[in-house]
Amino acid sequence: MANSAGLPTAYEHGNRLTPQGTKVDPILVEIVQGTLASVEMEVETAIARTSRSPMIRDAHDFRAGIHDRQLRKLTGRSYSALVHPIVRDYPLAEMAEGDVFFHNDVYESEGGIGHLPDLCVTVPVFSGGEVVAFVQAFGHHDDIGGAVPGSMPSNATSVHEEGLAVPPIKLWDKGVPNKAALRIMTRNSRMPDSLAADLDAECSACLMGARRLSELFERYGRDTIEATFDTILDQTTETYRREILSKIPDGTYVWEDYAEHDGVDEPMLHTQRITLTKVSDAPADPENGRPAGPRLIVDFTGTAPQAKGPINHCGDYVGGNFLKKWLAPILRNLADTPERMAELDVNEGVVPLIEMRFPDKGTLLTPIFPAPTNARTFVILRLLGVLAGVVAKAVDGKMPADQETIRYTGVYGKDRDGSDYLMREVLGGGSGGRYYADGEDTIHVVPDSRNLPTEFTESRFPFIVERLGLAVDSGGAGRYRGGLGYEKHIRMLKDAHFMSIADRSILACWGVKGGKAGMPFNVTIDVGGPDEREVDALADAEPVKAGQVIRIRTTGGGGWGDPLDRPYADVERDLRWGKVSFEGARTAYGVVATGSKDAPAVDVGASDALREQLRGARPEAAPFFDRGPGYAHLADGKDAADVDWL
Repeated sequence: MANSAGLPTAYEHGNRLTPQGTKVDPILVEIVQGTLASVEMEVETAIARTSRSPMIRDAHDFRAGIHDRQLRKLTGRSYSALVHPIVRDYPLAEMAEGDVFFHNDVYESEGGIGHLPDLCVTVPVFSGGEVVAFVQAFGHHDDIGGAVPGSMPSNATSVHEEGLAVPPIKLWDKGVPNKAALRIMTRNSRMPDSLAADLDAECSACLMGARRLSELFERYGRDTIEATFDTILDQTTETYRREILSKIPDGTYVWEDYAEHDGVDEPMLHTQRITLTKVSDAPADPENGRPAGPRLIVDFTGTAPQAKGPINHCGDYVGGNFLKKWLAPILRNLADTPERMAELDVNEGVVPLIEMRFPDKGTLLTPIFPAPTNARTFVILRLLGVLAGVVAKAVDGKMPADQETIRYTGVYGKDRDGSDYLMREVLGGGSGGRYYADGEDTIHVVPDSRNLPTEFTESRFPFIVERLGLAVDSGGAGRYRGGLGYEKHIRMLKDAHFMSIADRSILACWGVKGGKAGMPFNVTIDVGGPDEREVDALADAEPVKAGQVIRIRTTGGGGWGDPLDRPYADVERDLRWGKVSFEGARTAYGVVATGSKDAPAVDVGASDALREQLRGARPEAAPFFDRGPGYAHLADGKDAADVDWL
């Protein structure tokens, strides 16, 4: 049997470590679960403190994970890559203490790596001379070669243009680094020193984590620890079955959303479709490790053909194992309370509850090598929203509206000393309004990630950050407003080039159940100057002259519920906080206000009359989702898709 990369998949994975029904002391389960979380956090802390590149050290765009010898992810605080490609190519029996494995090859990663700048290191954990677990870290690095600085060419038509692709290799052999391999990688990077330092930090941190886990096995014994691993995952399966899947009525639901451009073709609707089927009494499927009982079937049939440009994602590996754990956090929104939602981890325990069905090779989710993938966030992040939308249709909208997406912006050129520099940043945006609360402002999808500190960037790069604040009126209007995006102004001190890998510049984060779409992404160069111009969201080398200002506005989240039902007190507070303008209050919320930003006053009588007028001007029926005005631009004038109606 072979996977879609033509590689053998005859490695053991996904099975239990102990017989079904093995009893474990519940207190010990809590101790082990806490230890795993502590070790994972210690690994991430070590990487953050010893790495060198801004993307890893300051923006924190990396993740650690702990997996058992059946390759099952045990920790659930965040997503991680997969161990599957390592064990596929290097049998457990041939591994030794001190080994460190490395890979970043998108097509040989089994779906765990989305683009070449994500470099992954994996360290086996030993007990009694045998592999018992794995510690892994992967993160977005500054540069791994390719056509443009940062290794994310927006108009790539082949993965070969995107940088150096490394299949699974042994980077350290019994504690000895492979200097030849390291030299090849650093030689291909425009930032060789930071790449070498980051890799050293990640390898050392994972080796430290492996030692910590070995101590855990020594303390309690292998049989006991492996029984707790099974229990931890069993508990997750049962929790999601009882508290989450039970909230979705049996039936089949369909929805789709779109990426707007791929960097090569003209903007168009690149469809990502999910047909979701919930069954409460599915039979057991022992071959795929699925127990009898509730199950979600996620069918991606109807997803668009693979793009010429780099927005493809290799999702159809190992039964969609990576995508299951990537998408499952969205389901936590069905928890009874926000507090309970925050308590629910996503580990391998969710995998048996989800069955994924992929279309044939050659789609956005099943690309054929060597299709480019560096902007694959346009697909995998959009799928989070597609799943939220299709579930919203099933539960009368009790899911959040659409959230922000990752976009990479940055500048590069010569610094004050004449040396090459690259500043790349992952700015967040607003999350969607919810049925009980407004969306959050300027959140980052990558957990624990953040914008780069102004003090750091101004001291290291030739520009000044003149403004970093909230983008007023960017959140979609609703009974519960969408969260706001960033507005950032950068004044260049030397000539440079601006780069951007972003979408949601035409389409917007959608609103639900009467809520309106948020404001799309926008970049303007030379704001207020003679050369003022808007820049395409996919740009590799837009020239910026010294003295010119770059204004970046990131997406606002979609709104939830009818904005004309938003209480006047909430709109007045938004005016006072500067989140909504006086004109925005009038047009979006039907609220007439006077006074100043510091002391706004709502005219209740005028507002009641305006709201009545606005309601009377509405059509009798409206779609369940609002995609914003940009959708009509790409959909031949249509205001909504057929799937947007209940």
